[in-house]
Amino acid sequence: MTSLDTAQSVHTTPEGLLWEPSERWVRGRKGDVTVVDSRHPLLVWEPGVPVPLYAFPRTEVRADLLRPAKNPPTGAHTGSTLFYDLEVDGELLENAAWTFASDDLAGHVAFEWFRRTGRGLDHWYEEEEEIFVHPRDPHKRVDAIPSSRHVLVEIGGKVVADTHRPVLLFETGLPTRYYLPREDVRLDLFRPTDHHTRCPYKGIAAYWSWDSQHGEADVPPDVVWSYPEPLPAVAAIKGLLAFYNEAVGITVDGERLERPVTHFTASLS
Repeated sequence: MTSLDTAQSVHTTPEGLLWEPSERWVRGRKGDVTVVDSRHPLLVWEPGVPVPLYAFPRTEVRADLLRPAKNPPTGAHTGSTLFYDLEVDGELLENAAWTFASDDLAGHVAFEWFRRTGRGLDHWYEEEEEIFVHPRDPHKRVDAIPSSRHVLVEIGGKVVADTHRPVLLFETGLPTRYYLPREDVRLDLFRPTDHHTRCPYKGIAAYWSWDSQHGEADVPPDVVWSYPEPLPAVAAIKGLLAFYNEAVGITVDGERLERPVTHFTASLS
């Protein structure tokens, strides 16, 4: 968010929370049970957390499924005041929901997302599109643009991809990702893994790791990924392959790129 964006639409609480109304219809489910059905959600950013969460009017939440938390955590969420366990079909999910002490957010309930924290509601929808991990940030752009740049990828001194047909994905706060046609990638040098990740902007990704039978290389596992069925907004990357810039050598139009440092770097080292 820029200072201009914040000044125009985002409010600040005394606890340092940022919030703004959203016009999206949001639903959250646990299994087949709809726990949240809201047309008046609020987007909330906690201090130091780069992605938002949703808070919902209590009248748009199945409050009858909430129970005062038996073992409430401390310091789990900025400005939190009361935690709730969620009981659905006889299953009790501890600390699945909470409220904020701020007057601005009074009467609103926030929920954990299973794909983000390992507990909470496991299916979320904005309008009719399922989203994953966290709400999409209205102040963040993700653009997938076909290009004719020459992209060369190297691992351990070996060229593993060479194309003039990349799709460049520009995502706010991250380095440009280069999505490459499979025909232009030496996928025979890699092996598919069971690893999958979910992204609210792109969908569900599958991964490949370097196959050591082709020679040892200083490269982390799951260095290559693809979105077989990406969300409509980034349909241009469907089936293409991308490499972590943080872990491989990438040359674009003859210029070797510096390896960026991102929040992925620690997990790739």
